[in-house]
Amino acid sequence: MISLKEGQKAPDFKLKDSNGKEVKLSEFKGKNVALYFYPKDDTSGCTKQACDFRDNIGKVKKLNAVVLGISNDDEKSHKKFTEKYGLNFTLLCDTDKKVSKAYGAYGKKKFMGKEYMGITRSTFVIDEKGNISKIFYKVNPEKSISEVLEALKK
Repeated sequence: MISLKEGQKAPDFKLKDSNGKEVKLSEFKGKNVALYFYPKDDTSGCTKQACDFRDNIGKVKKLNAVVLGISNDDEKSHKKFTEKYGLNFTLLCDTDKKVSKAYGAYGKKKFMGKEYMGITRSTFVIDEKGNISKIFYKVNPEKSISEVLEALKK
């Protein structure tokens, strides 16, 4: 599993959003980015986390930041999730898992005694120059927004 470190350059990527538009991380130079990886659209923890970002987007924007959410779900799933909860930030489709692997957010997981491969809820705060300023692995969806806002203030 790849292990990124705070202070290093964030790996650039190009992924499609819920409308099929290609989005590159490097397009956000000059802004802070809260890049979060989550397991699945419309599941309880992922919905809680997404809605917290939605409800606090004003605070995020005041800190010269944008939110990008990434899962292995496809455009159709992201569009439905975005519309259902009125999400006001971009969700990106990592269906081939390349980006989640590059960030060390994809790997072996355990649930109820079973092992499987999937995304581990992780967040990367990326500064205006494209460097990783803070990494959160095994994120608690209840605390995610407060951790991100705190990291963006530094």
